[in-house]
Amino acid sequence: MREPRKEDLIEGATGPWEIVLGLEVHAQVASKAKLFSGASTEFGAEPNTQVSFVDAAMPGMLPVINWYCVEQAVRTGLGLKAQINLRSVFDRKNYFYPDLPQGYQISQFKYPVVGEGVIVIDLPGQRSVSVGIERLHLEQDAGKSLHDQDPSNSFVDLNRSGVALMEIVSRPDMRSAEEAQAYVRKLRTILRYLGTCDGNMDEGSLRADVNVSVRRIGAELGTRCEIKNVNSIRFIGQAIEYEARRQIDVLEDGGVITQETRLFDPRAGETRSMRSKEEAHDYRYFPDPDLLPLVLTQNQVDAIAASLPELPDEKKARFISAYGLSPYDATVLVAERAPADFYEAVAKGRDPKLAANWVTGDFFAALAREGFTIETSPVSAEALGQLIDLIVDGTISGRIAKQVFEKMFKDGRDPAKIVEEEGLRQVTDLSAIEASIDAVIAANPDKAAQAKDKPNLAGWFVGQVMKTTSGKANPQVVNEILLRKLGISSAG
Repeated sequence: MREPRKEDLIEGATGPWEIVLGLEVHAQVASKAKLFSGASTEFGAEPNTQVSFVDAAMPGMLPVINWYCVEQAVRTGLGLKAQINLRSVFDRKNYFYPDLPQGYQISQFKYPVVGEGVIVIDLPGQRSVSVGIERLHLEQDAGKSLHDQDPSNSFVDLNRSGVALMEIVSRPDMRSAEEAQAYVRKLRTILRYLGTCDGNMDEGSLRADVNVSVRRIGAELGTRCEIKNVNSIRFIGQAIEYEARRQIDVLEDGGVITQETRLFDPRAGETRSMRSKEEAHDYRYFPDPDLLPLVLTQNQVDAIAASLPELPDEKKARFISAYGLSPYDATVLVAERAPADFYEAVAKGRDPKLAANWVTGDFFAALAREGFTIETSPVSAEALGQLIDLIVDGTISGRIAKQVFEKMFKDGRDPAKIVEEEGLRQVTDLSAIEASIDAVIAANPDKAAQAKDKPNLAGWFVGQVMKTTSGKANPQVVNEILLRKLGISSAG
């Protein structure tokens, strides 16, 4: 049993409580066609324009498996360090809902395509937690009910009907909203690296059912409530915190938690009861008679494994060992594949730590400020690398480089061109620098006289010289000459 951390406990009126969390994440498979038909999965189409006879459950229509979706599920399982089951079975999960044309969902129950795996999540303070993956199974999505199109009628859009989903079920290994949010972020990162799901929660291609229960420290698991279809990492955190407090209040008032399905209302910031929680037997599962068992060979699995990209954990370890980056910087850079690739392009043949400082500092800040992505950035990895080269070879100072970067980001110009056109080249002429230093000392004789006894004044003089040279003087050269002229030992 995991030892509870004091920081994760919620203090109730009668003492501390521990939250226990497990997530069922529905990830839409990145595929151009649906799981059992050739209908398009493109987002944003007009309602009911991407529906085959199979998706609409017309009589006599039979499902045909999309093997690419199976490969994507196996690819995801391998990325989760999970067991791949060479034999799996599709079942019919029977329930009624207006946007479920067949009256059942084709899913996997007892025999999923992917078994147990693990995700390691990174948390503040260089803390990490391993979250067990119980299973990953393939299933078809339902359609979508639209309740806001007419004051007295609801409509059904079947464009999503039959779209392939991977349901990734975690073990109840998380103990705080922070951990659950970190888990979803890490899972989304892995899926995007693998190319098996785009992870766009705002489009519904990644959404989570959050199972929440509370218990006294060391007690048995409490009764859980499931919060359905939460489509934002921020909302996941809010839903957990509200629901945990609600359950604690009920228990401390002498009540009993009823196992149920709830919805999170982000506007009110609260969960509301939706229906009693169904058990597996309520769905009357049985193997789908229209589909044979799904049988893979080890050679097929090995071929998929050989095609996997370097995943976030391995990339982070390499960035730390090969580039000497801090765990924090490495974590930031590998959070998405695009910034990791961008950084490596900038760092190639250059000081990797200086490259990391520029990418995670000025570059990321400019993207956030201006609303750009790496793909739409006006500053390329090549251009940022050239700017760093100008710093390293002494053409410009670090201070001037920041000015040049802002100009690059504004108009996309080449950094060397900006330096030449605007006269920003660093002053390295010793006689010119010495003349500036002499002028500053002459203008401040009192401070110059005090400098020998107060070595910290040297910093003030450096600032004044840089000011008179518009920041173009080489700071290191300025410092060396100043110390000599002020009679201050370089040792301080």
